Amino acid sequence: MKTFIKAYILPALFLVALTTQVSAQVTRRNSKEKTVKTTTTKRTVANNNKTRRVSSTKVTYRKPTRKVVSVRSLPKRTVITHRGQNYYYANNKYYMQSRGRYIVIAPKVGFRIKVLPPNYRRVIFNTANYYVAQGVFYVEINNEYEVVDPEVGTVVYELPEDYEKVTIDGQTYYEYSNILYEKVQVDGTRAYEVVGIIDME
Repeated sequence: MKTFIKAYILPALFLVALTTQVSAQVTRRNSKEKTVKTTTTKRTVANNNKTRRVSSTKVTYRKPTRKVVSVRSLPKRTVITHRGQNYYYANNKYYMQSRGRYIVIAPKVGFRIKVLPPNYRRVIFNTANYYVAQGVFYVEINNEYEVVDPEVGTVVYELPEDYEKVTIDGQTYYEYSNILYEKVQVDGTRAYEVVGIIDME
């Protein structure tokens, strides 16, 4: 009987112990792999919880110059006074006046309008409730809509047609209205994640 225990039971116990040890190693290895994937997935968000500022001197545009769009008159315009200077809003675009013409500009943070442009989309990220229209982010304040910088990690599913490709430290990003995006996949759908804001210098 003792010989039977030695011959059969002890090797079986050894096999169970070995299987448990290997299983534990596999579990630890899988846990490490999951951590790496999580870190990789969250790398753009990890730069900063709110905004990551990037100096314009570090940004290289694919096209060295941008077409300046201007008009001679603005019917039904709204005047926006911001930090003592007048800007104009019409046709869902923002303008500044120069030499008798109105030049299309990217809206500045703090601009306020009373009615959102048509075809806006609502985007919720963390505790922020944004209204996004033609690449511009707004939040509602006192029955008006104020232009704001979105938080890093905010995702949208389309960019305006006149976005630009830029390079920062050898990496390609998409820029519109001084907001930097990276192309990502969300549930198999192409999307664009906010990764930073360009500080104009």
